[in-house]
Amino acid sequence: MSKTAVISSTGLFTPSESISNEELVACFNQYVDEYNITHQDLIEKGERIALQPSSAEFIEKASGIKSRYVVDKKGILNPQVMAPKLQERSNDEPSVMCEMAVKAAEQALEKGALTPEDIDMVIVAASNMQRPYPAMAIEVQQALGIQGFAFDMNVACSSATFGIKTAVDAVKSDSAKRVLMVNPEICSGHLNFRDRDSHFIFGDVATAVIIESTESVKVQNFFEIVDCHLVTQFSNNIRNNFGFLNRTHPETRENADKLFIQQGRKVFKEVVPLVSQMLLSHIEKNNISMGQLKRLWLHQANLSMNQLISKRVLGREANLEEAPVVLDEYANTSSAGSIIAFNKHGEGLRPGDFGIICSFGAGYSAGSIIVKQH
Repeated sequence: MSKTAVISSTGLFTPSESISNEELVACFNQYVDEYNITHQDLIEKGERIALQPSSAEFIEKASGIKSRYVVDKKGILNPQVMAPKLQERSNDEPSVMCEMAVKAAEQALEKGALTPEDIDMVIVAASNMQRPYPAMAIEVQQALGIQGFAFDMNVACSSATFGIKTAVDAVKSDSAKRVLMVNPEICSGHLNFRDRDSHFIFGDVATAVIIESTESVKVQNFFEIVDCHLVTQFSNNIRNNFGFLNRTHPETRENADKLFIQQGRKVFKEVVPLVSQMLLSHIEKNNISMGQLKRLWLHQANLSMNQLISKRVLGREANLEEAPVVLDEYANTSSAGSIIAFNKHGEGLRPGDFGIICSFGAGYSAGSIIVKQH
């Protein structure tokens, strides 16, 4: 008989520093003013385009974002730097991503009434790894004192849902008893803070999810994982070309495409129907009525996008209890966004109620995890 996998607990690490829209705009506009003055002659000749200022109102209207947590505020808000400034650590020290992941993991272990000895598989699923190897997951495994095995995976903003699906398969096949899946995201590291259209999008955070079977769970309040559905469809509309081959063409390694770039309008137009149809098909496949579906923990990228997706799924406007929002405080945290929403707004469901953890992003990639309150 096949085992039933569950999410027994989650963890959340939030950096101590936060940047408001107003603070971000003040830095960006100072950079714009200095750039336009420096290049005034070329701008007047038509050889360069003058940069346009931003505003807190524009950011909130375009995205729903009001603030974001970051690992380093000072560097980002310095118009001469406009990037997080982190001290490079020796190879004998825990990496920044490992440190964040461990803090989220420790919270999940405590909530799940577990110790590191109870875990035998670790997945680090995130958009950007601090290094190619050794795997971040193996470092996290060592830092926590976990036996078994560990590996990294990257499916951009869908990394967490793809990680959950991978963990479910491991639990059901008996290749692991309990899986720790963590999502450390230092999104500020790959964000172009000099780009008016995207400088406000991302924040930093780490989340953790523990997946095990109903046979081993030690807590009373958990979610049964009913079904998982994953979709990928190639697109260049969200892209980051940073990588180890950049050194083979040094003349372009500082170009804007070595940071996050996207065609926002195309993404909105193409991803909304892709995700809406995926969710509706997944719900129908599992014979779930709309009356049974109580919560949508959606990827936290854009408020308008989430509102439209939830409306297409539910057939009406969703309220904040049905489709919780955390991007106003956290901004887009890539793979961690839907897990933050699940962590902070997982209460209030009755036994038998259904919810969906949903991701979507670069790839395109999309994941749907149907859960049922125990």
